[in-house]
Amino acid sequence: MKKSFLLALSVSLLLLSSCNNSESLLQEGRWRATLETKSGNEIPFNFDVKKDSVSGEPIIEIINGDERLRVDDVSVKNDSIAIIMPFFDSEFKAAFEGDQIKGLWVKHLAYKDVVMPFSAEPDQDFRFFKAGTKTSFNATGRWAVNFFSAEDSSQAVGEFVQSESKLVGTFLTTTGDYRYLEGTIAGNNLFLSCFDGSHAYLFTGKIDSNTIVNGKFYSGAGGVEQWSAVRNPAAQLPDAYSLTKLKQGLKRLDFAYPDLNKQIVSSKDERFKNKVVIVQLLGSWCPNCMDETRFMSAFYKENHTRGFEVVGLAFERTTDFDRSKKNVANIQKRFEVGYPLLITDKTSDKKQRDAALPALDRIMGFPTTIIIDKKGQVRKIHTGFSGPGTGKHYTDFVKEFTQTINELLAE
Repeated sequence: MKKSFLLALSVSLLLLSSCNNSESLLQEGRWRATLETKSGNEIPFNFDVKKDSVSGEPIIEIINGDERLRVDDVSVKNDSIAIIMPFFDSEFKAAFEGDQIKGLWVKHLAYKDVVMPFSAEPDQDFRFFKAGTKTSFNATGRWAVNFFSAEDSSQAVGEFVQSESKLVGTFLTTTGDYRYLEGTIAGNNLFLSCFDGSHAYLFTGKIDSNTIVNGKFYSGAGGVEQWSAVRNPAAQLPDAYSLTKLKQGLKRLDFAYPDLNKQIVSSKDERFKNKVVIVQLLGSWCPNCMDETRFMSAFYKENHTRGFEVVGLAFERTTDFDRSKKNVANIQKRFEVGYPLLITDKTSDKKQRDAALPALDRIMGFPTTIIIDKKGQVRKIHTGFSGPGTGKHYTDFVKEFTQTINELLAE
């Protein structure tokens, strides 16, 4: 009996030691990570490893400018580590090699996976260059930007803030913003990157006082576009309320789709009658949609007792209800969404999404926000969302949106 007890105790101590050694491989502190594109370019980002204050389990905070994206599904077993992103249906599958982590980032699409080599090193707080960089150029300000490829071109507005050689900012487009970008200027070379679990971006270019040329925009594993910019304090985008409209002669929007419990929710339901209603078109794959959902969830909690309702219509990458439900449920939980989120039977593909709400002339992008008055008539349609990473544009939207809702509630 004594020998059996000692053997069991020894095995338990060995397993406990193995577990502790595994967890210790994921060092607390700042890490530098890279994703490798098919062209061989590296997309860098940083993250902090911490212990959760309640559970004591390891968590990761991905860093992009002022943003901290919390990832709490982190598991370490022996020399392997699995990191499941909180939404966007992507994950890291990797192993420890010495004090580094090496493996793959896997982004799950509807019918295939996109895979990028991933590596991370602890005790590294730089993003692009280990040594400090110097430059005589300053990108702070507003820029008129042109993105172009062999198939298409589009306009955007760049807004940047530079402190010494460190650069942060974003690109504003008609369908949203590129969220939090962070990088540096070294000499006359500009570098910006971000990773948010959905998008992995790298921007490079040559800068002088008033132009950025020879720009390359690397997106995900294989996307490459060219871009250029001209400094222009007056650069503007089209009015976000002018891009999507009801078809001529129509005033109302009808829909009927299942919620996460497969219960049909319709625009004709009693809960929406004589209410000011927001119809939010979103997707769990869309970072701008996450920014809007964070805002809209808080706004709903503050105002729904005043006769204000919101309903979200999710356009996922697949028509598989259970898979879509899983991804949308993650959004609901993460942002404590109190209003119904519905699963449409259409994907985000252009032809399918336009068929989902035939009263609209088109769905130009995600998110799209439809504002309906107490009589059930569509009053405004806003394309895109400028999130917190856009600074003043975000605060201006919040102010304007709040004023619009207050006016409609007072009618």
